[in-house]
Amino acid sequence: MAKPIDPKSMPRLGQLRGDEALLADSVVVTRVDAALGWARKFSIFPYPFATACCAMEFMSLSMAPYDIDRFGALLPRFTPRQADLLMVIGTVTVRQAPILRRVYDQMAEPRWVMAFGACASTGGFYDNYTTLPGIDRIVPVDVYVPGCPPRPEGVIDGLMALQRRIQRQPQPLGLKSGGGRSG
Repeated sequence: MAKPIDPKSMPRLGQLRGDEALLADSVVVTRVDAALGWARKFSIFPYPFATACCAMEFMSLSMAPYDIDRFGALLPRFTPRQADLLMVIGTVTVRQAPILRRVYDQMAEPRWVMAFGACASTGGFYDNYTTLPGIDRIVPVDVYVPGCPPRPEGVIDGLMALQRRIQRQPQPLGLKSGGGRSG
């Protein structure tokens, strides 16, 4: 039989009572949405919408020196229904805009968008009638990664900024107010 712990013998447990004192050293207490935010930030499933030369820099991210697997974003998804991060990589033309919007609409919530490079962010060097001057006119952008092409370190910095944003965001629990699962 386990010996009961005297809360008075442990100054940091002085405010706890009964079972709380027994569990204080072995149980981590947190809010459910905080735990979900922490877990979700390490399970990013990217969908690369690669249209131009920035795609070469995207490929180098999975190599050993950069190792984006430590951010949970190594394996790209090739269907938007399985992805939660849309990485728009390179120039988007006016003709591609409806396709980009359809891909975004097919993604499940919560979803995030990263504008990867100068062309995706602002249209880049191509100031003409066929080039979209930034994808934020079509889809809401959460993270902008500057550069032409952006360095892998810049993309990692963008992923870390996105992780901080994901962790701070309220996490949907999928429960209705009546207690049943939504769905």
